[in-house]
Amino acid sequence: MEDHLTVGRVAELADVSVRTLHHYDEISLVKPSARTATGYRAYSAADVERLREVLGYRRLGFGLREIATLVDDPATDAVAHLRRLRGLLREQRDRTAAMVAAIDKELESRVMGVRTAPEDQLKIFGAQLYESIGSAYPATRRTEPRIAARIWEALGDARTVLNVGAGTGSYEPTDRKVTAVEPSAIMRAQRPAEAAPCVAASAEQLPFPDRSFDAAMAVSTVHHWPDPLAGLREMRRVARRVVVFTYDAGTTGWLERFWLTRDYLPEFAGLLADWPSLADMACAIEGHAEPVLIPWDCADGFFEAHWRRPEAYLDEHVRRAVSVWTRVGPQAEQRAVDGLRDDLSSGRWADRNRDLIALDTAELGLRLLVA
Repeated sequence: MEDHLTVGRVAELADVSVRTLHHYDEISLVKPSARTATGYRAYSAADVERLREVLGYRRLGFGLREIATLVDDPATDAVAHLRRLRGLLREQRDRTAAMVAAIDKELESRVMGVRTAPEDQLKIFGAQLYESIGSAYPATRRTEPRIAARIWEALGDARTVLNVGAGTGSYEPTDRKVTAVEPSAIMRAQRPAEAAPCVAASAEQLPFPDRSFDAAMAVSTVHHWPDPLAGLREMRRVARRVVVFTYDAGTTGWLERFWLTRDYLPEFAGLLADWPSLADMACAIEGHAEPVLIPWDCADGFFEAHWRRPEAYLDEHVRRAVSVWTRVGPQAEQRAVDGLRDDLSSGRWADRNRDLIALDTAELGLRLLVA
């Protein structure tokens, strides 16, 4: 029994009651595989691994029946569960950050004697990441034609295209038959009436048979997926060609290449600490990576788009349409904005970045994966 943990020790380590563990045993959710000489339950390494998964889902709010279905899925191993739990926890963190930002904003209003409308008071409790940034998408996140041309060229002769993580429909080609996949109800609701039909689903579990499409595309979305590599492999499964517009955070000194992350928002590095390498992402679709330069007047307001227009980052509407700002939290955001505003006023930003003014495009780590 040296390689087993007693029920009391497991309860202590997991911060649950012995009674809870007994209940899990009785309903066959986590059954210890052995008993001590005195009859106490004893947990093997495999038992502990299953319990960890159960507690992870439980603390995310899943019901016991839902959890039983998840942990009994023969197609999902321990690594897949860890990736799923990680993604769900990141989503919970983003949702919490959005709520904190909304509460901070209301507190500021209250200090100034302004009372928030009842509708706005309730919205923060339903806010998720896309809900907190989605309303700004139509105004600031538009198709950049020069990047679109690269994506559409990479689609080759594909006539049927699956757009995964489609959002509001930017970059969807109009001369091909497109099917969109988008998990966020808020984003789906903002798709134009003439946009492609949209399915509510996640990248990691695409509800389509193998090779259903000529091509699958994903634009500025992979970083939102709980399990990026699984999602990319799913794209490869359902399409003979894959095109992904994403970001490379693996190159040495990558944080230094963009003045915003270098000088004002070092927290950006933490958001991509566990981000798959570009090589791993390319391997997942059996493809290769191509650099994508950002034009100085880029129409799509993604995070790096305003590299030669720093004043844009002072605009809250611009920031709200980019998930980075919600994810780093209100304190880091305010510090970065205040520092940038001061440096623009004093001329320090211009002194540090004078070489940028003469550039028409910038290489800031954006990549096109093509398979």
